[in-house]
Amino acid sequence: MFSLLKEKNFDQPTAIQRAAIPKILDGVNVVGRAPTGTGKTLAYLLPILQSIDKQSNSIQAVVVAPTYELAMQTARVAADFAAPLNIKTQALIGGANINRQIDALKKKPHIIIGSVGRILELHRKNKLKLHAVKFFVLDEFDRLLDDQNFKSAADLKNILPSNIQCLMFSATAPKKALNRADSFGTFELIAVDEDKTFAAPRNNFFAVVEFRDKINKVRRLTRRLEIKCGLVFVNKNFDVGRALEKLRFEGIRAESLVGDAGKVDRKNAIANFKNGKAQLLLSTDLAARGLDIPDIDYVINLDLPEDHKMYLHRAGRTARAGATGNVITLVDPKELDKLYEFERALDVQFKQLTL
Repeated sequence: MFSLLKEKNFDQPTAIQRAAIPKILDGVNVVGRAPTGTGKTLAYLLPILQSIDKQSNSIQAVVVAPTYELAMQTARVAADFAAPLNIKTQALIGGANINRQIDALKKKPHIIIGSVGRILELHRKNKLKLHAVKFFVLDEFDRLLDDQNFKSAADLKNILPSNIQCLMFSATAPKKALNRADSFGTFELIAVDEDKTFAAPRNNFFAVVEFRDKINKVRRLTRRLEIKCGLVFVNKNFDVGRALEKLRFEGIRAESLVGDAGKVDRKNAIANFKNGKAQLLLSTDLAARGLDIPDIDYVINLDLPEDHKMYLHRAGRTARAGATGNVITLVDPKELDKLYEFERALDVQFKQLTL
């Protein structure tokens, strides 16, 4: 394991990894809260890999995520670290061809990563044998335990062995989710706050602009700042279709993860953003979960986040792994008081952007 980490240039563990890995190896149920981009995936994946019995052909770990993108990202990371150790992984995600997944299960994976619904479906079809599972991971547990997903997550927990070790990780840990986690067992909470290692290279700007002019401002910023890879956050009720139409009409290469787009369209949008064919990607907070794109140079808050913690979550999409990043928040004059609240809560100074 150490040689593998060295080969992948992992010299020092992050704060969440230092705190969580020894606890997981000791068999403790862990709830881990840490900002986006601080290494939560490896915080649970590394001790799981170390505990896998490679001589067994049974599934020993189940990892679930609330979105297609996050599940696929986690599956890629797991495969990357597991393959050199001769540990087999398999993604089981809703919307993908179920017959191909059934065929893939004949290879006897040690770890499965996917969506709760698809794993339950395969179990009902008697295609998944889960009697030997030792680890159950809920990645972004705050979403998996919300009103929409809690029952399905609990149903999956109930078909796993009673002595399962549960691990839950997310950037936020609302009280309701923590209360629901109690029904899964007794947990030790490990909370790591944003630290200087991740916050230092990030510039925080704001621009005052009336709401009706925000899209035009995004267009101007994209051109004047020569944004190469900009993630634009909008709230659920924003008319993204109209925004995309305006941006594209003005010659801005933009994609979106919001609306009724299917998984293939979302996959293509992310691919275009990653390979530079799109300058901007419009997304809600939920749709952005699982995005791991190291080259994002700007995060633009077209709509204000709901609170300062969500601001950190969004801001964490840039300045990853020590790179320099920029966050620009567009505020209507009526929203300035809320921005000042963020300043006080985060102990940062937002600089006014003037072009």
